[in-house]
Amino acid sequence: MGGLGGSGIGAQIVKSWIFDKISLPIETVSDYDLPAFANDKTLVILNSYSGNTEETLSLFAQAIEKKCTILCIASGGQLAANAKAHNIQTYQLETGFQPRMTIGYGLSFLFMIFGELCDLDTRTELEDVITQFEEYHEHQIQSAEKIFMFYKASIKNKFVVVADKYYAPVAVRFCQQVNENSKLEAFLNVLPEANHNVIESYYGKLPTNFLFLYSDKNPRVHARFDFLTSHLEVENNKVMNLLVPEFSIFTIFDVIYRLDWVSLFLADEHGFDPMQIKNIMELKEYLQNLEIVEEEDDLNE
Repeated sequence: MGGLGGSGIGAQIVKSWIFDKISLPIETVSDYDLPAFANDKTLVILNSYSGNTEETLSLFAQAIEKKCTILCIASGGQLAANAKAHNIQTYQLETGFQPRMTIGYGLSFLFMIFGELCDLDTRTELEDVITQFEEYHEHQIQSAEKIFMFYKASIKNKFVVVADKYYAPVAVRFCQQVNENSKLEAFLNVLPEANHNVIESYYGKLPTNFLFLYSDKNPRVHARFDFLTSHLEVENNKVMNLLVPEFSIFTIFDVIYRLDWVSLFLADEHGFDPMQIKNIMELKEYLQNLEIVEEEDDLNE
């Protein structure tokens, strides 16, 4: 599965969800190149909301060259045009949004694709998500506000999210939202790996807002979160524990929704406009101008 940013995180989430349900290897790519093992027996699923993400277009071209089976998810753009030209199935996304706002569309398509591959009834689970959100969305927003209030006094600190392997991609999503919406630094550490290195940086009072996000699937990993919580709180570090015992399609969407709201509350408190992404747009302009210069150099040779 290939994609970047708000279009790519869904691949990581589904890979985590399907981890113990599928007997085939799955790789996610957030870069320009497919792995060397990709061939005519490989299924490549590409997600680009705009359809113009240059890294994803590069993956498409390589997938065609390697004769892979391809599925595309896009609202339009060059990816949809290329897919149409090669008679490739494209799942159409709603237009008119920032890519990170459309995670529900692309993620739902991915759940259904992998549900079909594994003979799982994901459609019923997704319909249940809609039903529960309609009933509980006010409670979800209130929950998000409580999380925000926990950090309000230390709002200028960086965020460090510590997660287990199951919720790690959801934690990445939160970091992305804090970055883009709130213009704040946010980083991810995953247990148990981080206990073999990062833990040695946890001495004294740190300029950090800690958020622990984990399931109850592994009691040994759960114990590691308990230890870290007590260790950090001794020095009055700010630690919020989000233990989500279940790991399901509903809880994935639920946690994403709550933490997305947290990032918006943070943005509002700082006075930032989540719709403005000045640095990203400047980077895109720089790369586009660089491409034009490279083309002109090629013509002059």
